[in-house]
Amino acid sequence: MRQAKLYKYQLPMDSGVILRDSKLTERVGWIAELSEQGKTVYGEIAPLVGFSKETTEQAGIQAQAQLELWVNGNAFAYDDLCPSVASGLSFAELELAGELPMAGNYDSAPLCTGDPDAMLPILDALPLDKKVTKIKVGLYEPIRDGMLVNLFLESIPDLRVRLDANRAWTPEKAEKFASYINSSRRHRIEFVEEPCKEPGQSFTFAIKTGIAIAWDETLQDAVSEPDFDLGKLTGAKVIIIKPTLIGSVYRCQSLVEDANRHGIKVVISSSLESSLGLNQLARLAQWLTPESVPGLDTIKLFGAQLEVKWPQCDLPIVPLNEQQVVWQSK
Repeated sequence: MRQAKLYKYQLPMDSGVILRDSKLTERVGWIAELSEQGKTVYGEIAPLVGFSKETTEQAGIQAQAQLELWVNGNAFAYDDLCPSVASGLSFAELELAGELPMAGNYDSAPLCTGDPDAMLPILDALPLDKKVTKIKVGLYEPIRDGMLVNLFLESIPDLRVRLDANRAWTPEKAEKFASYINSSRRHRIEFVEEPCKEPGQSFTFAIKTGIAIAWDETLQDAVSEPDFDLGKLTGAKVIIIKPTLIGSVYRCQSLVEDANRHGIKVVISSSLESSLGLNQLARLAQWLTPESVPGLDTIKLFGAQLEVKWPQCDLPIVPLNEQQVVWQSK
């Protein structure tokens, strides 16, 4: 007999978290609980405000409808679901079937926030094959960003950096940033995620500067098209897969296989999921992209963990049973 619950969780965020000019004080999402034959599993459904096309409320309504169908013996209709719902339910289904490997890749690229001087010794101590960091750019003037990135590259000669601009730069600002990066160090920038608003502008930036780019939002826009073909999404050496923004694990797996055929690197990344969802993403990354350092260093932006501990994280753990149950099967 199948049983299910839908929880609504609310977790405090660090006071300094800014998403696209908006302060995020609380992370709100849903946890789907599936039970069958004595086994209980979970999947996180958490649209990210400002990034997801669906709202938290829309995702909750759709998730509940799917759970009502599931307990009556129906399959999840992944192709018809919004990305966050498809992602969370597919993780839960894989857990239930025992098909999500237990081993996880927790060696995430550290997210550089706050004082760069405090980060330098941490990054310098990383193993050589994992000496990579992620820096948000585009929040300040490109001159400041360029000088900061150049400082990191100059201070740690074997460091590689990943930059995320979230389409914040005009072509002129993107080139101004690049002008502050010593040309002999540019190859150590693994990629810049979406430097400009238009994909064509980002492609031009890559050609002019020799700095690799990665598709993030561009990939999200493209996969929603019925005639999507990764081979036609040219210009980037890397794609960023965020299941909450892309869709089911099955769709993500297909994308990884397609990228491998085209010689495109894949990075599994988070969309500010709780520690529960983040642990599943680490396991997904180890399964689908074992040679790639994932982008999952976001737990430190939270004020608490949910149900499951993230390795080496000392934040308090909030039990799931303390969260609101908004629906459960009879």
